Amino acid sequence: MTTPSAAAHGPADVLELDRPEQLKALGHPLRLKVLQALGESEQPLTNRELAAHLEVDPGHLHFHVRMLHRAGLIERIDGSGREKPYRPVAKHLKVGAEIRATGAASELQAAQLRELQRGFEAHAGSGEFRSAQVHTHLDVEAVRTLVRRLVDELTELEDESQPLQTITIAFHPAIEQGEP
Repeated sequence: MTTPSAAAHGPADVLELDRPEQLKALGHPLRLKVLQALGESEQPLTNRELAAHLEVDPGHLHFHVRMLHRAGLIERIDGSGREKPYRPVAKHLKVGAEIRATGAASELQAAQLRELQRGFEAHAGSGEFRSAQVHTHLDVEAVRTLVRRLVDELTELEDESQPLQTITIAFHPAIEQGEP
């Protein structure tokens, strides 16, 4: 899946996900971590380098790397040696409207919720986990516009010298009744 022009020019800015297999590939927290590690690295990484960085077994990780590659989310870069390095095809991923409308993003959303739970468990005790919940009467398109503006501003303000932060944003119609 390596193309000479892509290899020469680096990752695209945004890849719009429009195929179910792309969302399926993102439906596992380890694959999200692979994309994160590749995105943070200034150089492409081999499966072995990724495994060392993520502290997982290279054989186990290889399955996940292959799945991301087959889905077109990462690409192989020509390199010397037996193992070929990979890099993300884009800096940012965006779930396309058509596929979002089918409900196919549920695996990705479940993986994001698992990551949010892991973040809470790892950082709440030290006070480094922050969250907010707002109930508001707004049209859904107004909320989408606000979320897009926030994401755009976060992208614009990004400073590579600062530590990586995970920001999870979700919204849904309010649930009026108490716990199930």
